[in-house]
Amino acid sequence: MNASTGTVETRSGTPAPRSGTIDPKEAAHFGRLAAEWWDPKGESAMLHKLNPVRLAYIRAAIDRHWAEAGAARKPLAGRSAIDVGCGAGLLAEPLARLGARVTGLDAAAENVAAAQAHAEAVGLTIDYRNVDVEKLEGETFDLVTSMEVIEHVTDPAAFVAALERALAPGGLMLLSTPNRTPMSRLMLVEAAERLGQVPRGTHDWHKFLTPDELTGLLTDAGLTVTDTRGIAWDPLKGLHLSDNLALNYLMTVVRS
Repeated sequence: MNASTGTVETRSGTPAPRSGTIDPKEAAHFGRLAAEWWDPKGESAMLHKLNPVRLAYIRAAIDRHWAEAGAARKPLAGRSAIDVGCGAGLLAEPLARLGARVTGLDAAAENVAAAQAHAEAVGLTIDYRNVDVEKLEGETFDLVTSMEVIEHVTDPAAFVAALERALAPGGLMLLSTPNRTPMSRLMLVEAAERLGQVPRGTHDWHKFLTPDELTGLLTDAGLTVTDTRGIAWDPLKGLHLSDNLALNYLMTVVRS
């Protein structure tokens, strides 16, 4: 992939346009961050603070969805998982440690390379691919995750439809995204980017989806939201799960 254009190069070296919904400019932006993705004090510091909160929600959702999972040391053993928009593997690696056969997709080739290198260094086997979810051919997964991705796509409805096609019968989908509120504009766009917790230019507030908007897209794709929780922030707790959806939220989704 050519990070400056967001295109995939053919064997002849001729650029071929991507066919997925990830904005090429967004892919190039995140590709430039690949080298620092695993640095908790680097430009992706906010993701490192967010990840434990997301993981707590994900583990609870897994335990609710699969009755036998709660007592298991590796609750995803024997199951497949795909993380769409995996970056350098901050979520894919914990899913692998929970026992899943993990596939990670990312539109930035630089992120895929960084993810592969890190997984190899820590002894994990993860199938990382520089492929758009819309291009998966008949593959389905027991667990589908996509964290902080839908706000970066050009066609949210088509993206959700592709996630639905990737979900195996009886499977579980988990999503997270910022809400489009005055609070998220202040905290995620103005404050976080100005303070260096999030790279400048990461967020376009106008592309954020409200819970009602995302629920509508999921319903149209034949999916049902079974739980929604907010990710809030305060000076004492930092980022934490909350009933307050104003900043960011997670959703548990199943096929209708």
